[in-house]
Amino acid sequence: PGLNSRWCGEWGGRCSLQLCAALPAASVQAQNQPVIAMILLQFNARKLVSQVGHCLKRPSKLQQTQIEMSRQSSDLAEFREVFAKAKHITILTGAGASAESGVPTFRGAGGFWRKWQAQDLATPEAFSRNPSRVWEFYHYRRELMLSKNPNSAHIAIAECEARLSKQGRKVVVITQNIDELHKRAGSKDIYEIHGSLFKTRCTICKHVAENYRSPICPALAGKGAPDPNTDDAKIPVEHLPRCEKSGCNGLLRPHVVWFGETLDSDILMEVNKELEICDLCLLVGTSSIVYPAALFAPQVAARGVPVAEFNTVITEATTQFRFNFQGPCGTTLPPALARHESEVIF
Repeated sequence: PGLNSRWCGEWGGRCSLQLCAALPAASVQAQNQPVIAMILLQFNARKLVSQVGHCLKRPSKLQQTQIEMSRQSSDLAEFREVFAKAKHITILTGAGASAESGVPTFRGAGGFWRKWQAQDLATPEAFSRNPSRVWEFYHYRRELMLSKNPNSAHIAIAECEARLSKQGRKVVVITQNIDELHKRAGSKDIYEIHGSLFKTRCTICKHVAENYRSPICPALAGKGAPDPNTDDAKIPVEHLPRCEKSGCNGLLRPHVVWFGETLDSDILMEVNKELEICDLCLLVGTSSIVYPAALFAPQVAARGVPVAEFNTVITEATTQFRFNFQGPCGTTLPPALARHESEVIF
């Protein structure tokens, strides 16, 4: 109470969350706020939820009922009129956008690989202790994703981007997903804020490279089975994926953001620019509980820009948005992004 609720900051370091109200108001106003928003807030991706979770409590049953009554019937025709006028559309996507492609989230009940959940394996500490086990986990995920295909939500977004680009309009995808299904569907303008399963980073020279090999190295062939009774392969570190840059041969790791790590500051600066200039924002298949992405759509809504949420459930942020369309994204999104009657056909 009494604090300015606007978040400020940069996603970096292992520092605690800071509120804009901790600064004199004049100093905030006197500077470029988007830049401040990427500099002042520093947080640990692993611990942030516990620090701010009390600020975004899950709605009560009564509140959920009220939200459902007022939001479930969001007028598609009204959204379509807003969509037809938008020149710069930002689409934020989360795990729900890929759910209909059969992509596991490794979250919640049943979200285990063998006897571990993602937060047990997706950390620098876990990789340092047992790189073989962590690589088995990511090898399994890579091989699984190679068997999956973009669903109708991914395709609708890609087709919308291609169509509107011919009209001088822009569609940008900002995704938390690491599966590259947006890319495979044909989207071009994509920010992968959590990285990609199909990129590696050298732990020595830091070189980042695309890698679609199957298996990624011979020692991982046939490994990574998710059954809880499967024993670790205990692959010697020298046989795990290695850097191919001349003279390096360092151990490779997946180029994804692990718990306790910071997001790429350059990508976040670009994302912040998109959030500041878009005139329509779609929130697709995200629970609005993973930070910093949970702050993106509310940031846009705070500017008075229409935000449309497409999800199977009510989220903590639903009441902040102008539109809410409940149901599988592969069902609700295609008609929302289809060609509007006012569009010129090229």
